[in-house]
Amino acid sequence: MSRLFWAVLAALSLTTTANAAVEIQDVKSPGGITAWLVEEHQIPFVALEIRLKGGASLDAPGKRGAINLMTGLIEEGAGEMSAQDFAAAQEALAARFDFDVHDDALSVSARFLTENRDESIALLKSALNEPRFDQDAVDRVRGQVLSILRSDAKDPDTIVGNRWSEMVYGDHPYATALEGTIESVGALTRDDVVAAHKAVLTRDKLFVGAVGDITAEELGALLDDLLGGLPESGAPMPEVAELTFSGDVEVVDFETPQSVALFGHAGIHREDPDFFPAFVLNTVLGAGSFDSRLMKEVREKRGLTYGVYTYLAGRDYADLMVGRVASANDRIAEAIDVIREQWAQIAEEGVSREELELAKTYMTGAYPLRFDGNARIAGILVGMQLGDLPIDYIPTRNDKVWAVTSEDVKRVAKRLLDSEALTFVVVGQPEGL
Repeated sequence: MSRLFWAVLAALSLTTTANAAVEIQDVKSPGGITAWLVEEHQIPFVALEIRLKGGASLDAPGKRGAINLMTGLIEEGAGEMSAQDFAAAQEALAARFDFDVHDDALSVSARFLTENRDESIALLKSALNEPRFDQDAVDRVRGQVLSILRSDAKDPDTIVGNRWSEMVYGDHPYATALEGTIESVGALTRDDVVAAHKAVLTRDKLFVGAVGDITAEELGALLDDLLGGLPESGAPMPEVAELTFSGDVEVVDFETPQSVALFGHAGIHREDPDFFPAFVLNTVLGAGSFDSRLMKEVREKRGLTYGVYTYLAGRDYADLMVGRVASANDRIAEAIDVIREQWAQIAEEGVSREELELAKTYMTGAYPLRFDGNARIAGILVGMQLGDLPIDYIPTRNDKVWAVTSEDVKRVAKRLLDSEALTFVVVGQPEGL
């Protein structure tokens, strides 16, 4: 019954929110907790998105993977409830809680009915404030993480990502996978999990977005009840990463018929005045699906890959421009040559007016599709806060895209794209590299 209900509710939510203007309120609770809210009273449910800044980057030295393990244990019992009791209570309330961790934030996603709001918040509060971290649960979830790590050790995509991060980020937390290593996770204790909880679940790291059947006054009271009991502060934030790009191609030998490559160099910060031209430039280069330059040159004209793409990888403590391509072992070297050539050509010549218009049309046309439900909008609200975007960003974003000119893109391409610094890591058995 609960699953069917949520499926119907999600469909209704899509219809109402996708067609409505997003009017954001800046809410401050009596206890001083801030949040962004979009009221939507047509459907009796609320989507609440909480982010705790720092995420897995706050792992203590020598304890890599502790915050990831802790995040996986939050729902494994709370207060007087066992894991089974907690799951049953969620089901009975038709509530949904999801906990996840990333390099820069720990996320808490909650969806609940208006009629069950108080009971749902009480249940979530117990998970955030009173997780049990029972030893048997620690052992079981750690075993699951170790199983994933052993599987990842045989996955070319994971191998290339891990080696790329190690090479680029040096001794920064970004340099190692947030899941940890087999050695680090195997050595974690329950005390390490408790310490990880204290490090990241704190009020000074909170960002909140809410969408649905709730007023600003009700949200303020809810936030104080749910989050007011968290410690004021926890672990300090990491330093800015020192990035290294050799401009070389590093090969990691791995027996597979197809090589996988990650490539990139330094990117651009979100607050840089040239960010939007860089955003459009990246869409022309590799993020515009089949209309992108690299897809046309590497895939369509030469048949070297099924897919190649680039993206602006903005993190809290590092900004990169990164791409990925996969090709047969006997063709990956040619694919890399073509990518370097296009990198240098666009840096020198800019892009055509046709490419620019296609990119801007794609970017502005796709943007409204992101607002396809309360939960998605709540996630966007909290992401905007984490990115220090203004509260009026949504209605002005497409105007900023359309304002980008060919001259803007050419100037930023010359500044940003550096084919000599473009660094590749290739996993496979490539020929000619």
